[in-house]
Amino acid sequence: MGLVRNLDMRSGDSLEGLLSDKTKMRQQKGGSSRVVTLLTCLQFMFAVYATFLLYYMSPSIDLRSKPDFSWTTRIAHQWKQFIIPPHVVSRYNQEANSVVRAESTQPSSPSEVCEHEKIDFVQKKSNDAVMIKLKTQLYQEVLDFQSKSFGAETLSQLMAMKSKWDLRGPNKPKITVILNHFKRKTLCAQLDSLLGQTLPFHHVWVLSFGSPNENSLKRIVHRYNDSRISFISSSYDFKYYGRFQLALQTEADLVYIVDDDMIPGKKMLQMLAHVAGTDKYKNSVLGSIGRILPFRQKDSSFPSYRKFRSKEAGLYLPDPAYNITVNKIVQVDFLSSSWFMSAELVKTLFIETPFTFMTGEDLHLSYQLQKYRNAASFVLPVDTKDKDTWGDSEHRLAYVSETTVIFKDVVQVRDDQWWRALSTGYVTQWATMYPQKIDVLFYAHSVDEVKALEPLLLKFSSTVGKKAYIVVSGSNFCPCEDAAAALKWPKTVCKEKRFKIMDLGVGALSGNSNSEVPVVQAVYASMKGLIKIHNPSLVITVADTDSNVKKALKMATEANTNSSTLVLLPKSSVSKVLWMADIRSTALPNWNSMKIYVNIITQTRANSLARLLKSLSDAYYIGEEVPITFNMDSKVDEATLKLVNSFNWPHGPKILRRRIIQGGLIRAVSESWYPSSDNDFGLLLEDDIEVSPYYYLWIKYALLSYHYDPEISLPELSSISLYTPRLVEVVKERPKWNATDFFKHIHPNTPYLHQLPCSWGAVFFPKQWREFYVYMNMRFTEDAKQNPVQIPRSRTNGWQASWKKFLIDMMYLRGYVTLYPNFPNQTSFSTNHMEPGAHIAAKENVIKHNKADFEVPLLKQDFKNFLPNGKMPAATRLPSLNLFNQPVSLKGLKAAGAKLGQDILKCNQTEIVTVNHETGVPSHCTRF
Repeated sequence: MGLVRNLDMRSGDSLEGLLSDKTKMRQQKGGSSRVVTLLTCLQFMFAVYATFLLYYMSPSIDLRSKPDFSWTTRIAHQWKQFIIPPHVVSRYNQEANSVVRAESTQPSSPSEVCEHEKIDFVQKKSNDAVMIKLKTQLYQEVLDFQSKSFGAETLSQLMAMKSKWDLRGPNKPKITVILNHFKRKTLCAQLDSLLGQTLPFHHVWVLSFGSPNENSLKRIVHRYNDSRISFISSSYDFKYYGRFQLALQTEADLVYIVDDDMIPGKKMLQMLAHVAGTDKYKNSVLGSIGRILPFRQKDSSFPSYRKFRSKEAGLYLPDPAYNITVNKIVQVDFLSSSWFMSAELVKTLFIETPFTFMTGEDLHLSYQLQKYRNAASFVLPVDTKDKDTWGDSEHRLAYVSETTVIFKDVVQVRDDQWWRALSTGYVTQWATMYPQKIDVLFYAHSVDEVKALEPLLLKFSSTVGKKAYIVVSGSNFCPCEDAAAALKWPKTVCKEKRFKIMDLGVGALSGNSNSEVPVVQAVYASMKGLIKIHNPSLVITVADTDSNVKKALKMATEANTNSSTLVLLPKSSVSKVLWMADIRSTALPNWNSMKIYVNIITQTRANSLARLLKSLSDAYYIGEEVPITFNMDSKVDEATLKLVNSFNWPHGPKILRRRIIQGGLIRAVSESWYPSSDNDFGLLLEDDIEVSPYYYLWIKYALLSYHYDPEISLPELSSISLYTPRLVEVVKERPKWNATDFFKHIHPNTPYLHQLPCSWGAVFFPKQWREFYVYMNMRFTEDAKQNPVQIPRSRTNGWQASWKKFLIDMMYLRGYVTLYPNFPNQTSFSTNHMEPGAHIAAKENVIKHNKADFEVPLLKQDFKNFLPNGKMPAATRLPSLNLFNQPVSLKGLKAAGAKLGQDILKCNQTEIVTVNHETGVPSHCTRF
C-alpha cells in the first residue's frame, strides 16, 4: 500500500503542473475549443496510466519474466518508461533483485545437500592363523556339501540360467527398493547407485523412522526431484520391522530392502532379478551378506554365534577378515543388510510374532520363509574384478555393523533367538549337513500329557544307545518350565542350548484365536522341521490329544521322507509298552505296519465263547485297530448267534461269517482267514480258548523284534504262539515237558523256536499261510491215508482229519518254526480249557486228555520282567527245537525236511522248496 500511496502523490503533482499550463492557454486564447480537446486527451492518458499502474501493481506480474505477448503486456513494456517514472522502476527492481539473491542462497542440485559417510578406517584383517584355518575349512565344507547336494553356481553360471524376466524386453520386472535410514550419511551414494542401475527400478521409498536426520534426508530426496523416489517419515521409530511392513504395500513384482550400510553395485538389480526369475531360485530370498549359524559341539551343546576360535560358531559371509569371498551362490541360515524377494514372500515375516522387535528381523525373516514357504536364503556370488556386481561396494560400512555387535545383552538376545528357531524346527545348514537320527520325538500339548508320557520318555532316556526328546506346545498350553517341573527336571533345561526339551511357543501364532487353523499350522510347521532335523523312528503323543494337534502331527510325519511313524498311545497304555525302548531303531518305524486279525471259530459252546470274548475285551490294545471275525459252521446254535450278534467290539470292525453246508473243524479253521497283504496276521482262536490281557502286546513285541527289523533275517519264523505246551505232543507216549527247566542253562525264561505249530492260540504269518493253503489244497483228500508225508516216529502220521497235521508236515519239510513264550509254570498268553468238541472227548477219539496237562495259567502281569535281561533276546540267541523237542539248529531242521524228500517238488538233500510268496505256489528248489 505504501507503493500505491507514493504513486498517487506523484501522480497528483504531475497533474497540477499540467492544469496550470492549461489555464495559461485559456487565458491566452480566450477559451478556445482546443482546450476541450486537450482536456479530453489528458483524461484518456490518465485512464491508460491508471490501468497500467494497476497492472504492474498485481502480485502475479514479474517484469523479469519473458513476455507472454498479450497486447497488454506489449503495450506495458513499450510505455512503461513513459508512464511510470524511472525512480519507481528502479525501486521495484531493487526489491525484486533482493528476492532473487535470497532464493539464490538455497541449493539447486543434490550435490549441494548431499553428505557422505566418512570411512576413516582400514578393513579389519585377522592374523589369527587358527581362526583363518577354522573359518576357511568350514566354508569349504559347506560349499562342497551344497555343490554335491543341490549345486552351487558361479555368477556367470547363474546369469546363463533361463529366467522368467526379460530384462531387456517388455517383460521387465517392477522392483520397489526400500532404503531405511537413521544416522548414516549414505543416502546420496545409494540413490546415485540406484539411478545408475543397468535395470531401472520402479520405485524407491526412502524411510526415516525416528531419525534425527529426518530434515536432511527429506531435502536430499526433494533435490533429486524424481517422481519415482518418495520420502516416508515418522517421528516414531518402527525399528527393523517397519520397512517390511511398508513392503507389504508395494504393487511391484519384486522388492529390494536395503540397510543404510549397503551401497549396491550398478548391476545388482539386474543380477538379483535374473536369479529370482529362475526356476531354481524363484522361491528364495537373495542378498549379499549372510550368516551360517553355529554347529553342534562335541558335548552336544551349541556355542554362541559370537564365539571366537571355534569352528562350530558358524560363518559370516563374505568375511574379508578371513579372506573369504563368495564366488559361488551359497545357502545361508539368514541374510543381513539386504533382502531381495518376490513381494508375495514378504507377508511370511508376519505369520508369527517375533521373538523380539528390538533385533533379529534378519533371522526371523529367513526362519519364517523356510518354515511356512519352504523358501531358502542365498548369498549371491560376485565378480571380484567388477565392483558393479557387489551388493556392498564399500563393505567396510556393513562390517562395522557386524563387528560392533559386541554388547553382551544384544548377543545374548540374538543367541536366544536363533536357538529358539533351531529348537522349533529351523533346518539350519548344520542340520542339513549332519542329519540326526533319534528313536523318539515325544509331543505333549498340555502338562497332563507330559505326565502321561513321562514313564516312556524316561525309559528311552535311560536306555543305553537310545535317544529321545520331548516337544511341548509352550505358551499358555504347556510352558517349558511347567513341563520340566512335571518331569522333575531342573528348569534350566529350558535355557540350555542342547536338545532335550523344546518349546514350540504355539501361542506366538495362535494367540487367543478359537480357530483350528493357527494350532494346526503352528504345530505342523514346527514339527515338520524338527522331524526333518532329528529323523525320529517314532513320533509319540497321547491318543486323546487335541484333534487339531493330531492332524498337524500326522501331516508332519507324512512329510518326512525318512520313515517316521506317528504313534497315538492311550494314556493308560503308556506304562504297558515300556519294552518299546528295547526295540531296535531300525524296527521302530514299523510300529503301525502290522494288522492283527482276531478270528474265532465257534458253533455250539456259547458259554465258552462268552469267556473268550470277555478275555479279549479285557486285553490291552494300546489304541490300535483290531478287526474281529466270527466263523460259524452251519449248525451254530441260537445261544451262540445271540451272543455273537449282541457282542460289542470297540477296537475295530466286527465281521460275521456262517457256512451253509457243515464243513467241520478242518475247514472251519483253515478257511477262517486269508491275508490281503504281507502286513496282515491272523490270530486263530477256538471258542474254548482264553487269552491273557497281555496277549496282544506279546504278539506286537515279537513281530517288531523278529519280523519287522530289517537287520534281522529270520525267514523260518512262520507263526507266534500264545501258548506254552506241557507235553511233547507228537511222541506216542506224550511225555511231560517243561521249557523253563529245559532252558535253564541258557536262561530259564528265554523264548524259543519250535518246529511244532500251535493250535491253541497262535498268530500266523501271511506268506507262510498262503503256502499252507496251496500245500493243503494239493495234499488234502477224503482219505487221509493217501497223504504221502510220513515223518519218522511222529504220531501225527495217523491223524485223520486235522488241519494241524498238514501244517506240521509243511513246516517239517521246509524248516519253518514257531516262536513260543516261556515263563514260570508254563504261564502263557492263552490257555486251552479242554472242553468237549470235534476232537476232545469225541467218541471216536481213543486218546484220553488230562486237563491238567493242557490248561496253563494266564499271565496277569507285565511279562517284560520275566524276559532275559528284561527284553527279547537277539534272534541269533533264540534256541531252536525240532518237532520232538530236541535242540536242532535252523539249518539242521531244513536238512531233516530235505532228507525226507516228500515235498510238492522233488529236490535233492541240499535243497528245499521255495515258493512265490504272493500266490503260495511252489516255484523252485533252493540250496540252504
